[in-house]
Amino acid sequence: MQGAGGPRGRGQSPGRMGALGQPWLIRLTYLLTTLELTCLFMQFSILPYLSRRLGLDSVAFGYLQTTFGVLQLLGGPVFGRFADQRGARAALTLSFLAASAFYLLLAASCSPALPGTYLLFASRLPSALMHGLPAAQMVITDLSEPEERPAALGRLGLCFGVGLILGSLLGGTLSTACGIECPTVVALVANLLGAGLSATCIPASTKRPGAEAAPPGGPQASVFDLKAIARLLLLPGVLRVFLVKLVSGFPSGLFMVMFSIISMDFFQLEAAQAGYLMSFFGVLQMVTQGLVIGRLSSHFSEEALLRASVLVFVLVGLAMAMMTNVFHFCLLVPGLVFSLCTLNVVTDSMLTKAVPAADTGAMLGLCASVQPLTRTLGPTLGGLLYRSFGVPVFGHVQAAVNFLLLLIIWREPTPRKRDKVQ
Repeated sequence: MQGAGGPRGRGQSPGRMGALGQPWLIRLTYLLTTLELTCLFMQFSILPYLSRRLGLDSVAFGYLQTTFGVLQLLGGPVFGRFADQRGARAALTLSFLAASAFYLLLAASCSPALPGTYLLFASRLPSALMHGLPAAQMVITDLSEPEERPAALGRLGLCFGVGLILGSLLGGTLSTACGIECPTVVALVANLLGAGLSATCIPASTKRPGAEAAPPGGPQASVFDLKAIARLLLLPGVLRVFLVKLVSGFPSGLFMVMFSIISMDFFQLEAAQAGYLMSFFGVLQMVTQGLVIGRLSSHFSEEALLRASVLVFVLVGLAMAMMTNVFHFCLLVPGLVFSLCTLNVVTDSMLTKAVPAADTGAMLGLCASVQPLTRTLGPTLGGLLYRSFGVPVFGHVQAAVNFLLLLIIWREPTPRKRDKVQ
């Protein structure tokens, strides 16, 4: 946290930073992100079992996941524009209020007296505005120097790991002990608390003076201006990095989308056991993003780290094609986590450096649309691959796609490690 909360905060005016100083603002952002992700992973851990209780088959469950992915895909870039124009306070508050509606509908779907299936699908609608992580990334990006950004965003990834661990454990434990509706009620209360903290403690804007989306009194483009969003991809160096981010992580994203089904059918895991496995995944992610990436970024260029993540994806894909049980999966998880974390942190850092400071929220919104795109295509494509070829096909696809990508990006010269200033 210290790296992202350096002396720059002293130059902020009280009106811009609010009652909290910059170090405390960064800590609060980490706390709010952890809260949001913990609730999200609680929902992920119970969703397959709730769907089964409501009588949904694998096809209907795929439609449910696809609906969630489409809404987040459409909402991500627009939410990023909203964050740039309206500021961090409005963005985080809106995200938590949308999540509160999400969990309220999800809790209602657990009641036998209500039409559970319809409410379950209706609960996906607020997800178009549930983008707390991109909003938090915008805050950290605004408050960190360019050369400190990979480490700062990596520390933000600690929140993802904590949320993954707590959410997976709490989801399985609470649903077993108190009923499947208990995690949704807890998540509802937690997100209402997050909305209150965001509205009262987060400053209206965290951007530097003069870096707002539009000058005071000047014309302001619409939040729904798709041309302004697409324009970012045409800036030098942006499209290449964005495509690497999209293509390299897509095969592993297919596997993770299908993981809840694979854990039940292929690994034969119960809900609590699947929660323990996801907690192991979260611990490795915390170590990688909190300790490993920051140190590597101080010794190697971001381009070199990007190539390393693609190379490890190839090796992990080959190992995944040969695994036959959950123990084999546990052995390859460290490599998978390293590649996923490095790819996401490094590409986010590179892309936010390549765009103007006023557009970091929109760029992070575009980055946030990558995972929903996988959730949109993943259930249908992943389900088809799984039924036709089994689990090994995910490893084959991952190795082949990333090997071809590695051949393409390896031909370009690697820049020497240096401090970059926007």
